[in-house]
Amino acid sequence: MTDLINIGISGVSAYRSALATVGDNVVNAETPGYARRSTVLKETVASAGVNPLYTATLGGSGVSATAIARAWDDFKASESRVAIADAAAADARMRWLATTETALGSGQAADRITAFFTAADTMAGNPGGTLPRNATLSALGDAAGALRTTADALGRAAAGLTDEAQTTTDALNANLKALATINLALRRADGKGSAHAGLADERDRLIDTISGQIAVAVSLDTSGAATLTLAGSSTTLLANVTPSQIALKQGSDGRLALAVALPTGEVEPASPIGGALAGLVDAAATVADRRAQLDSIAQDFAATVNGWQANGIDANGQPGAPLLAIAGGASTVMLATDDAAKIAAASTDGVANGNLIALQPLRDGGTEQRMAALVAVHSQSVASANAQATATATRRDGALASRDETAGIDLDREAADLLRFQQAYQASARIIQTARETLQSILDIF
Repeated sequence: MTDLINIGISGVSAYRSALATVGDNVVNAETPGYARRSTVLKETVASAGVNPLYTATLGGSGVSATAIARAWDDFKASESRVAIADAAAADARMRWLATTETALGSGQAADRITAFFTAADTMAGNPGGTLPRNATLSALGDAAGALRTTADALGRAAAGLTDEAQTTTDALNANLKALATINLALRRADGKGSAHAGLADERDRLIDTISGQIAVAVSLDTSGAATLTLAGSSTTLLANVTPSQIALKQGSDGRLALAVALPTGEVEPASPIGGALAGLVDAAATVADRRAQLDSIAQDFAATVNGWQANGIDANGQPGAPLLAIAGGASTVMLATDDAAKIAAASTDGVANGNLIALQPLRDGGTEQRMAALVAVHSQSVASANAQATATATRRDGALASRDETAGIDLDREAADLLRFQQAYQASARIIQTARETLQSILDIF
């Protein structure tokens, strides 16, 4: 009779735990990072002995909840992390290349340079006219202003990109530190309890976040604690409960690089192959290239205009003085004079528009075409980056959906389990009730 009561009590306890697990699943069905739980039920041994030849009896001995199992597939998790890292890198690169495209077009420099040559060509028809001279000088000022505007916009894009990279690096360091804390808790927690499953959820959520920042390779020990290394290298980002420190470095031209300060004090260069930081480092290199190309175009434009000017005679009969001043890159180019009479329209042999006519051949393969080509090439890069971002995002969504097939919550399945465990709970309670009634009947006999 006592065994019957114990069987009923064990069933009530076990199925109560199973019902609680179902309830947790339903409540957290939409919680990001939550993996489905299940209660591991095991038949209880009725009796056992110290004799090694004795076989334990299992039948009709009750049931016990031995662990809380977490639905998870390590292979699918690894694939999803790679997809997350690739998508984050492509997205970061696409966003900043698009921003750079906007910056390159902000000043409409190619159009302004074309407008200058057009104004000079028009002036050749009336080299002595005040209005054509003023229009040409104004167009030249507009071209210089467009180059400055474009350079300033590219500078702001580079600064914004660097700020995002620094913010991402700081967040990465914070996440590595948080994961180290989770590792410590996992080693201390009961590996079969719900607390351990909750810590594992938080561990995997943090690893997903870190993967979005920088691509990592993950290995787990027997307690579930994670060790992270930089994907594609042996550089350790997190070993045991000690995280490394990630540092962002910026070159004089705006290019970015990463370094890992190991707990041992050594510093290793890092070249991420995925994650937002990989995309930002790549985009920073592209922006630096575009800025260098723009500076070269501005310097050549100033040299072309001033060289042409030096070969002519201005309205005052003086040799042509520089019309543009440039102290370095495109952000410094500007008009050197506001006097339209100083435009050297005449040639040295006395032809009033001789030098203006000599200006037009300088357009062939010059700064005008180079500026237009720079914008066009970058536009192609943006289109390619956008296609890559779309493809990687699709792959990421598919990988996450595949992972959710294992770890996600199916409410229909939970409803079925709820009914099953409710019935089992009620049956266990009925066993206790029957045992009590039977015992009372026996007592009543006496």
